[in-house]
Amino acid sequence: MSMTTNWTGKRVTILGAARQGQAAARWLVRHGAQVTINDRRTAEQLAQVCQALTDLPIRWVLGGHPAELLDTTDVVCISGGIPLENPIVAGAQQRGLPLTNDTQVFLEVVPCKTVGITGSAGKTTTTTLVGRMAQAMLGPRAHVGGNIGEPLLNHVDGMHPDDLAILEISSFQLEQMTRSTNVAAILNITPNHLDRHGTMEAYAAAKQRMLDFQSRGDIAVLDREDRGAWALRDKVHGRLVTFGFREPAPGMDGTYLAGENLTLREQGRDFTLMRRDQIQLRGDHNCMNVLAAFAIGKAAGLPLGAMIRSAAEFRGVPHREEFVRTWHGASWYNNSIATAPERTLASLRAFEEPVILLLGGRDKDLPWEKLAQAVHARVDHVILFGEASPKIAAAIGENLGPQLESIDVCANLQQAVQTAARLAAPGDVVLFSPGGTSFDEFRDFEERGEMFRKWVSELS
Repeated sequence: MSMTTNWTGKRVTILGAARQGQAAARWLVRHGAQVTINDRRTAEQLAQVCQALTDLPIRWVLGGHPAELLDTTDVVCISGGIPLENPIVAGAQQRGLPLTNDTQVFLEVVPCKTVGITGSAGKTTTTTLVGRMAQAMLGPRAHVGGNIGEPLLNHVDGMHPDDLAILEISSFQLEQMTRSTNVAAILNITPNHLDRHGTMEAYAAAKQRMLDFQSRGDIAVLDREDRGAWALRDKVHGRLVTFGFREPAPGMDGTYLAGENLTLREQGRDFTLMRRDQIQLRGDHNCMNVLAAFAIGKAAGLPLGAMIRSAAEFRGVPHREEFVRTWHGASWYNNSIATAPERTLASLRAFEEPVILLLGGRDKDLPWEKLAQAVHARVDHVILFGEASPKIAAAIGENLGPQLESIDVCANLQQAVQTAARLAAPGDVVLFSPGGTSFDEFRDFEERGEMFRKWVSELS
C-alpha cells in the first residue's frame, strides 16, 4: 500500500489482537476502513480487549483462522507475532492481496523525520537511550515506540513536521515492510528467532529490509565490527555512519573508543563525548549500545550536549541486567530480555564476580555450544529450568570443573530462584539471563522478569 491510498471503504483483516493490532484497528477505523480482527484466541480470552474496543465498528472473528475470511478482505494487516506461515497470510499471498502492519502504515503517513533501530541484541536499550537524547532537545515532540512501549500509530495524527519519531523495529515486522526510516540502524545480526525465520539467511534478509527502501538522502548506521551487520554495507543507498570499539577507517564517519573515551569522528575531526567509566551500565555490550546511540543520534541531527547529558544519566531499561536486590550478600540481577544464548553470553561477560546463572525457557532452535563453553569457564553454579533444560544440559554436558561446581535442573523458574537462594553466598552474582523465550511459562519476557523480581524480593 502507498501513502496515497484512500482507506475509506477498504476491507482490512487484522491478524492478532495485541497492542499492534489494536493500534492498527483504531487508526484504520478512524480513516474509513472496514476492519475485521481475527485472533485464534476465544472471545472469553479476549474479553478485556473486546471491551476496550467496543466504541469501534469492528467485526470479530475469534477462535481460529478461517480461510473464507479472505473472500471479504482487500488488505491483511499482520501483528508482529503472526508468522508468514499463518493460513490467512499464506492464502493472502497466493491471492496477491497486499500485506501491511502497523509500522508500515505509520511510515506511510508520518509527517516527520523517522529513526528505525533493529538488531539481534541491544535494540531496546539503544532505542530507549536515543529517545532520551531526543527528548532532552525536543521534549514531547520526540516520540519513541514501535516494538517497545506503545505503537506510534496511536499518535501519528497529532505529529508535526518538526517532530522526530524513533522506532524499535523487529525482524517479524520487517518481513512484510516496504518502507524504511530516514535513519536506519542495524546494530548486529547474530543467531536469533530461527524458529520463526528458519535460516540465518532468511533472518538477515529480514533485517536488510531496514535498508532496502531508503533513498540517497537517507542515512544508514551499521556496526562495523559485527560480521552480520557489516556485510550489508553494500546495500546502503545513502550516507553511511558506523560505530565500533576500534577506530574507523580513514574517511569513515562514526563513533569509537579512543583509549577510555567515547569519541565521534565526523568529516575527519574527532570529538570526545564522555569517559567510558561515566556509563552507568555494565559490560562491553552496553558500551557498544552507547556508541551506537551516539552514532544514531548524530545521524538524526541531535546536538552533542543533549546526547552526552542523557547518556551520563541513563540507568538502563527494566529486565536488562536490572539490579533487583542484595540478599545473603549476593547481588541479584534480572536479565529476562535475554531470549537467545548470544544475549546471555554478552551479559555473562559483564560480571567478574562468582556467578550463579539461571538458564532456560523455550528454545528458538539456536545453538547453545558457545554459551556452554563460557559456562564451564566462567560460571560457578548453573540452574536450568523450563522446556529448554534438556537441550541446554546436553550442550553443557555432565562434567564439572574447572570453574563449574554444580548443575541443577528445576521444573520452573520459581524453583530455580529457590535453588539459587540455597546456593548464594556473599560476593556472588545471581544472574537470571535465561537464553530462551518465556512462552513455556509466561506471557512474555516482561511478565517473566516481573515474577523473577517478585520471587527474589520475597526471599527472607
